[in-house]
Amino acid sequence: MGLFSSNIISASLSLRVLARLLAYPDAQLRADLDDMRNALLSESAVAPERLAELNALMTSLQSGNALDNEAEYVEVFDRGRATSLHLFEHVHGDSRDRGPAMIDLAQTYENAGLFLGPDEMPDYLPVVLEFVSTQTPTEARAFLSEMAHIFNAIFNALQQRNSSYASVLGALLELSGEKAHPVKIVADEPIDTTWEEPVVFDGCSVKGQTKPDQVQPIHFVKTDATANRQKAAASAGVTP
Repeated sequence: MGLFSSNIISASLSLRVLARLLAYPDAQLRADLDDMRNALLSESAVAPERLAELNALMTSLQSGNALDNEAEYVEVFDRGRATSLHLFEHVHGDSRDRGPAMIDLAQTYENAGLFLGPDEMPDYLPVVLEFVSTQTPTEARAFLSEMAHIFNAIFNALQQRNSSYASVLGALLELSGEKAHPVKIVADEPIDTTWEEPVVFDGCSVKGQTKPDQVQPIHFVKTDATANRQKAAASAGVTP
């Protein structure tokens, strides 16, 4: 039975497990996987089909090559916006609205008695899920449902990459009372393009010139300030 059937049940443990699964797959995470699997089974908040997918993900993290799993995580979540785990990246991008939204969300946590560490961002999905796991089932559903469209976008992007992490976002969608549906994913720019420095002296390039292969004359325009300096110099008997 899902969290948000007609009788809403708690998914506190499941939300914490899902938050943990979205963390960097280091040695500590691998050591916790058995307990995480047992927590999901004991709470029965996640549908059996989705639970099987999550179990496959945990098995791959547990028995697969650790370095490969870590590299895959970085490639999936740290190299592009479409799969970013920072939720406001999908809502505000780089706009000025992102800062105030961060402050409002952090204040929501603080009002509930939760305070972030100095290196934690309030819109980071594992942090959000940790907070939601402390709420009542009804409040948790309402909070998750507000973010369902973001979960769906990330879910689609992960599926497009054939990533097994899509199962985590699929579980979150279902816990929010929603179903996954296709959305158009805008392709990320290559990482080199995203971080590319602007061309120095690009204003002197040939872009826009009608005859780029010919010598272009340079004209110096005399300003009022230049004319005044020349008059003053002439009055003083100085040759400018």
